[in-house]
Amino acid sequence: MAHSLSAKKRVRQNTRKRTLNRSRKSQVKTQVKRFEAALGEGNLAAAQDQFKLVVKKLDKVASTPTMHKKTASRKKSRLAKKLNALKAKQKA
Repeated sequence: MAHSLSAKKRVRQNTRKRTLNRSRKSQVKTQVKRFEAALGEGNLAAAQDQFKLVVKKLDKVASTPTMHKKTASRKKSRLAKKLNALKAKQKA
């Protein structure tokens, strides 16, 4: 248990930050799951809509200390790859 005032304040701040970060990461994961569900169904239009929402959410979270910009970029790239694979599959 923290004894000094500054240590107690850090505990309070860390608790607040942790809940915010968890919430943001959870929102990203939920959005990604929705996108992957649309991919699984093979619904290209729904997948494209969900991809836009995922990208928006990732950019939003990357602008905060919760997630690094390059981590968000890497996730977007991998999801775009999956979307492009579905597009190619639909064309063929």
